[in-house]
Amino acid sequence: MRWKRPLETERTYPLIGPGDSPPYFDYNSGGAAAVLLTADHASPYFPAAMNQLGLADWVLERHVAWDIGSDQLARFLADELDAPLVLAGFSRLIVDPNRKIEHASAFPEISDGIAIPGNMDLSEEQKALRVQSFFKPYHDRIEWRLHQFAKSGTTPAMIAIHTCSPVFDRIVRPWHIGIMWDNDPRIPVPLIRHFEETDGICVGDNEPYSGRHPNDFTIDYHAEPPGLPHVGIEVRQDLVDTEDGAREWAGVLAEGLKPILAEPGLYTPLGD
Repeated sequence: MRWKRPLETERTYPLIGPGDSPPYFDYNSGGAAAVLLTADHASPYFPAAMNQLGLADWVLERHVAWDIGSDQLARFLADELDAPLVLAGFSRLIVDPNRKIEHASAFPEISDGIAIPGNMDLSEEQKALRVQSFFKPYHDRIEWRLHQFAKSGTTPAMIAIHTCSPVFDRIVRPWHIGIMWDNDPRIPVPLIRHFEETDGICVGDNEPYSGRHPNDFTIDYHAEPPGLPHVGIEVRQDLVDTEDGAREWAGVLAEGLKPILAEPGLYTPLGD
């Protein structure tokens, strides 16, 4: 689906109160790089009226509610690359901005064995209100950012930042960094090669998640159809759950990305 972008005066977020966090945040808006960073799962925040979907406070500190450390990691990387960044301002348990909204995983009833009471038996009307309040404005903002590049005749690169838990379903994940990609090798293949040649880093090629996941949304929707060069990046959460760690690993990512992003031939639609 492609929605009509509303005028500012038409914007209504029915589930967000006046004292609540907005559905997205801009960072480094004046960044000069022809790159847009996104962070789909950068916040564990719930508007007050949603009562945390009936969840205890400790759940908000777990990876089921957000990508731990991804907010700081994405901001530090935006600084390193001098790139604008759009971050989601809400927990993915409300609605996952990186899932197709028609799929059950967009409104999870159980996540990593934790029941989500407020997501049980949601009506289509309730889902639509969440899409209008959170999912849609976040993706509208990404669209707007990309439109600003297009107005200046620029084909930007798009980089989606995520973090993953070090252990999932009792399986230890050895990868420090995972590179997610599908049909466009221009950024991911040289980036994987760089990290394979870097001492002390274990890199995953479409591990621990695959860029070919059929229900992923952000890259599939915004970057693939116009042929923008793109990549998804996962960093293990125990590496970036402190400010110092996030800063260090943003530097590690930037070291690998900068030579790739410096290639002028990168900034053309795939196939041109």
